[in-house]
Amino acid sequence: MTSSHKPADRLPGLQDLLAARKRISRWAHLTPVATCEGIDRMSGARLFFKCENLQKVGAFKFRGASNVVLSLGDDEASRGVATHSSGNHAGALALAARLRGIEAHVVMPSNSSAPKMAAVRGYGAKIIECEPTLDSREETLNRVVEQTGAIFVHPYDDYGIIAGQATAAMELLDQVADLDAIITPVGGGGLLSGTALAVNHILPETRVIAGEPRGADDACRSLREGRIIPSVDPQTIADGLLTSLGERNFSIIQENVERIITIGESEIVHAMRIVWERMKMIIEPSSAVALAVVLENPELFSGQRVGIIISGGNVDLDRLPW
Repeated sequence: MTSSHKPADRLPGLQDLLAARKRISRWAHLTPVATCEGIDRMSGARLFFKCENLQKVGAFKFRGASNVVLSLGDDEASRGVATHSSGNHAGALALAARLRGIEAHVVMPSNSSAPKMAAVRGYGAKIIECEPTLDSREETLNRVVEQTGAIFVHPYDDYGIIAGQATAAMELLDQVADLDAIITPVGGGGLLSGTALAVNHILPETRVIAGEPRGADDACRSLREGRIIPSVDPQTIADGLLTSLGERNFSIIQENVERIITIGESEIVHAMRIVWERMKMIIEPSSAVALAVVLENPELFSGQRVGIIISGGNVDLDRLPW
């Protein structure tokens, strides 16, 4: 695909992460950190929730999308941007493009959630529907890029995206001192690899751990076998975690992530419900995976200070899991 933008194709260093943080600060929210004594008692740990459900578009994805869109030269930006996404990256890129005053073309599978499609449309992007397969997504995207000349922004396998996602953990490390561990969910690996880079540069003794649904455990198996094992027919309520790992993401995860812990569906729903009930906070199932890791493995975190990145809060309120 000729029209992919060409960020520096090297691992982002600390200066790149700091530059990303400064760049996106004009658009992205500095999200709060929440705590809950009741959940601390349940878990036996001191938990600090970084509330990316309160980020623009309701997810951390806005950080990476705005970093890439703001990094484009004027010539590149004038061509518009394009991507394929069934959810939060679609909305994030659509809003970032609108804020910069450029076009966004978003290829979305026909089975994408109605609220997410409505949000993308609301941000002014042009939606092109496709069959719900990776092949169809990529073929449709290639056609759109050829026809429009728009610049392809990958949802996660892009160092500009990764540097943007790293800013959530950078803020968390500023907001809370002496974290023993930070936990994120993992799908394509954008948030996890960004978090791992931020921690590696800023507080390397902090452990980085990911949670993943058992029904979509390709990242866990990839880490164990030392190669990317594609996600085939994943089955989980955590619809944000269905994708396979990206190459750039995987190499960072291999170097910097302690482990990936898999979680069952009922545990994901249980953790999600606890946050809704105890913290009065709407989080999506993908976000709940990180808390479920602590609740299901108390021996790993007992008495520790643990940061949990709540990745998003975009839920179809007509299809709640309870």
